[in-house]
Amino acid sequence: MDEHNLLLFTDSYKITHHLQYPPNTTKVYSYFESRGGRFPSTIFFGLQYFLKKWLCGQVVTEEKIRQAKEILKLHFGADHFNEEGWRYILEKHDGHLPIRVRAVPEGTLVPVKNALFTVENTDPKVSWITNYLETLFVEVWYPMTVATNSFYMKTTLGSYLKDTAETLDGLDYKLHDFGFRGVSSHETAGVGGMAHLVMFRGTDTLAGIVVARNYYGAEMAGFSIPAAEHSTVTSWGREGEIDAFRNMLTQFPEGSVAVVSDSYNIWEACEEMWGEKLKDQVVKRGETGSCLVVRPDSGDPARTVIGVLNILGQKFGVTQNSKGYKELPPYIRIIQGDGISYETFEPILQELRCSTWSIKNIAFGSGGGLLQRMNRDTQKCAMKCSFAEVDGKGVNVFKQPITDPGKTSKKGRLTLEKSAAGELVTKQEGQGDPEKDVMVPVLENGKLLQDWTYDEVRERAESYLTYNALPPRT
Repeated sequence: MDEHNLLLFTDSYKITHHLQYPPNTTKVYSYFESRGGRFPSTIFFGLQYFLKKWLCGQVVTEEKIRQAKEILKLHFGADHFNEEGWRYILEKHDGHLPIRVRAVPEGTLVPVKNALFTVENTDPKVSWITNYLETLFVEVWYPMTVATNSFYMKTTLGSYLKDTAETLDGLDYKLHDFGFRGVSSHETAGVGGMAHLVMFRGTDTLAGIVVARNYYGAEMAGFSIPAAEHSTVTSWGREGEIDAFRNMLTQFPEGSVAVVSDSYNIWEACEEMWGEKLKDQVVKRGETGSCLVVRPDSGDPARTVIGVLNILGQKFGVTQNSKGYKELPPYIRIIQGDGISYETFEPILQELRCSTWSIKNIAFGSGGGLLQRMNRDTQKCAMKCSFAEVDGKGVNVFKQPITDPGKTSKKGRLTLEKSAAGELVTKQEGQGDPEKDVMVPVLENGKLLQDWTYDEVRERAESYLTYNALPPRT
């Protein structure tokens, strides 16, 4: 059985929907949006991955029809499969899907409650195909939400860095992706890891750089450094921890290297090992521009980070920058990778600022909070039909549940246009100006019409970054 059979990439109930539309329905037009959620706007990203992987070229074959018919008869205990419709697509369109997709340019920041892309059939005999593909299209929620989460984390990090340091240097590496092992699948790691890298440059999720290369042409989307884990430290034994540390400095005499230092006693490791016994070696590496990154990995994050900084500051010295914040020498930094998410990392930043430590001293790593701890409802993503043609007449289609007005859907053909104030607004019921529509054709009848590069997406997304002034320190 082909696991990549598009005919089976749908929810079971959609198999019967071709029998449920009004007779003589020739057009179904649907749109995808974020109806609200954690963030006020979304970075639109990831549709191109799904278009290239699933919808370009011939995607319907005789063998896929045969497989789908067989498994669906077993699944339902009856023959509900639309074999005639799929065979028509195979014979009439050579297995290319007769659909048209228009979408916001990837990397665009769009306020919630606006259309992000639209889908419609281009052959009146297969109007059912539009929402048959809803299951696939709605999966765009994931890369879009990861990119959005990272966008807002970068905005916050940038605001604190701007307030406590003299430049924004290093901001692109302030949030490192530790999420590979904490996600539900390899594909999740690839798509989510790629989405995070729209906003940052640091990652240990190799799958993300592979997907970015394959689907967006990124030669190298993210970077990493040599780093220790607990097994490579604790295998030396408790008494040999210092030898494990020394080995890291010896094996990697130049460049940045990260060493997890809480295997036994983080305070002792920082004060006696890094700060005394290995201090000369750490300082000497600094003469070549190299940097030791100390990684605590347990305890209360804010308290631990400040405690580590205080010890390292005492042992290696600090300077005060022009904004009045303390900075360690450039050859030593820390990374906090335990318990980091959008909800948890700003309190750490606040504590650092209140303790007059510059954010320049620290980077963060995030795993589950970066790639896994979110769902479709984080941004309330949905795809709904808004227009149909029945008996040759256009019909504005919408839902308006009395029990949840927030799920009221849009009506008619849609355009996404800039208002006089420069804000993106969705025009409904065909009342917009197609010439002003921000959404552009990206796919038609199995042919990709727009191939965004990763650099284009990044440049567009980064153009929306702004860093807010922080309130006076207390």
